[in-house]
Amino acid sequence: MSRSASPVRRLVHALIPIAFAASLAGCITIPRHPVPAGATASAMLPGMPEVRGWAGSHSDALERDFILSLQQESPEDFPVGADGVIRYPYLAISGGGANGAFGAGFLNGWTTTGTRPVFKVVTGVSTGALMAPFVFLGPRYDPVLHRFYTTTRSQDVFEAGSPLMALLRRDSLAQTAPLASLIAQQVDMALLQEVAEAHRQGRRLYMGTVDLDSRDFVVWNMGLIAERGDDAALELFRKVMLASSSIPIAFPPVMFDVEVGGQRYDEMHVDGFVGANVFLNAGVFDPLPLYGRAGRAPGREDIFIVHNGQLHAPPSPTPRSLRGIAARVIETTGRASIIGDLFREYAFAQRNRSGFHWVTIDESVELPDPIAFDTEKMAELYDIGYRAAAAGPAWLEEPPGLRPATSPE
Repeated sequence: MSRSASPVRRLVHALIPIAFAASLAGCITIPRHPVPAGATASAMLPGMPEVRGWAGSHSDALERDFILSLQQESPEDFPVGADGVIRYPYLAISGGGANGAFGAGFLNGWTTTGTRPVFKVVTGVSTGALMAPFVFLGPRYDPVLHRFYTTTRSQDVFEAGSPLMALLRRDSLAQTAPLASLIAQQVDMALLQEVAEAHRQGRRLYMGTVDLDSRDFVVWNMGLIAERGDDAALELFRKVMLASSSIPIAFPPVMFDVEVGGQRYDEMHVDGFVGANVFLNAGVFDPLPLYGRAGRAPGREDIFIVHNGQLHAPPSPTPRSLRGIAARVIETTGRASIIGDLFREYAFAQRNRSGFHWVTIDESVELPDPIAFDTEKMAELYDIGYRAAAAGPAWLEEPPGLRPATSPE
């Protein structure tokens, strides 16, 4: 399916004049009960106050939980090396919609090499959040990734309907009831218990969303949610996955019930890529001093990043139209974001003397529209990712455009 044939793209084109007229009429606001502006940092999930943190703001709860993870971990999973240092593999999986087929293939191909490690931390946003629980639980879930990213169709993810219905919804162009159902089919109580057990063994699973009210990137401690083990935990786990995959405007935001001072409010969350396309811990705690505080040997992160996209696209003329310019700006902004994310995580790795490895889709590959879940194109991307990992994998070890420093003559 070509970009011009994307069902969501066609819908966007049809709706721009209607939505613009409706906005001028002031009739596109849905009533809600948001957290008061001065209290967003105090909002908590009822019964689960310590399951999340805000990017760039230190979280005592997430720091305590990470120290606990160091005390819980198995020496078999994370042994002390000959140099007296423990190497901790971290995996960050980016967004990319249907192009997550590349990452699914890459991870499955990595398994075949026998070098895919047990990850101390797995993080994901957007399509990466949909992949993350299965990657976190290990290679036995590789068939799930293969099936999802080679058989899922657009109608399995969203319902576009007519332009008139989209206008009546007032907060999105399409509905994601099919995606919510798909998540519920895959994430059941048995899987939740497996995530909780991995959490108790000292490993951590994080996902990212963006709270549009506070304008903050939110880091969710998914293993801690799973450890609660009841229906409320299962519902929240699924809801975070849906929120992290809810592309704003195209898909509706996900509303979370929260409390401030005993009063109930709602928060509006959307796809994590709005705030970061990849992340390790988003600054909610600093792991470097925590290894000693936990009574463990010195630790070093070994960072792996899977980017389900490309950094550059071949030049092409931009239509001189509202929709043409808007589409190109959104695309360019997304590409710029991942470059910034890579440099941020590289700076973290340089400070901590960590390993830094990343992979992206080769620029010779023609990518389909990431919202058009074309099973034929996804199968091709899956195979490209699988072959790339099974042959090596060959990791990039510096951010784009950076070359090793040379000694002055």
